[in-house]
Amino acid sequence: MLELIKNPKIDFLKSSKLTFSISGAIILIGIISIIAHGGLNWGIDFTGGTLVEIRFEKALDIGKVRSALAELGLAESDVQTIGTSSREFLIRTKITGEKGETSIDKKILALFKEKLPDNPSEIMRIEAVGPKVGSELRWRALWATILAFLGILLYVSFRFQFRFGVAAVLALFHDVFITITVLSLINAEFSLTTIAALLTIIGYSINDSIVISDRIRENIRVMYREAFSKIVNISLNQTLSRTIITSLSTLLALVSIFLLGGRVLRLFSIPLIIGVIVGTYSSVFIVSPVVASWEEKFPSRFKKK
Repeated sequence: MLELIKNPKIDFLKSSKLTFSISGAIILIGIISIIAHGGLNWGIDFTGGTLVEIRFEKALDIGKVRSALAELGLAESDVQTIGTSSREFLIRTKITGEKGETSIDKKILALFKEKLPDNPSEIMRIEAVGPKVGSELRWRALWATILAFLGILLYVSFRFQFRFGVAAVLALFHDVFITITVLSLINAEFSLTTIAALLTIIGYSINDSIVISDRIRENIRVMYREAFSKIVNISLNQTLSRTIITSLSTLLALVSIFLLGGRVLRLFSIPLIIGVIVGTYSSVFIVSPVVASWEEKFPSRFKKK
């Protein structure tokens, strides 16, 4: 197997307190960010309503967009800038049903043509979802995530030990929440595409954890006289090149999708890029230290076979 680092001898567990502190700080920042933003920026898929994406020929102040919408009776609409050019905006209204789907975009276009005749605009997309459907989708997304965590806990516990399953699920929660933290900090919209990306992260991140856990189990059979922490460090060093190569190749594909794909693919690739980076970190600095700490306090070695 290709090795990026020849015979590494890194003491990963030595820095476990530091890495736990870093992860805890990021999670705290995420909680503060979500509270500061008044919750996650749920998309129309989950809240119900109508979303209109409009593009202007010239840069426009977001305040003028809000003022114009107020004259149309849409003062409570949420308006967000897309990108850094101040030419594209997302307008989210609570209007749903036939009225919102068939006429709101035409009313908005007519409004801006009247108010800004020297700055032509066009509708890029329009989406409409009923509030009942949006609420059901949100609950289904939550249940899908919970079931994914439970399934992984049962699988890893059955294949290795319960402590490995708990450590893996903690790492997955860590990966998902930090990904959500970054998305919250940039005020990204949470749509069904985002949920699909988060579920993909769960499936991807557990792979590295299983590979490392399997190597720990194999080494315990051979090095059963050694200290558990030493076995964990040896296992992490043995799988380090494989972990880095796998993550880099995955990131290369995701960055290509982000740069060359359309808008939907970009929205899908952003959380995946974050998740792969965080997942690689957690498989080394979260899963193994948690298992090692558990073993230190409650020794329960695998039996030698």
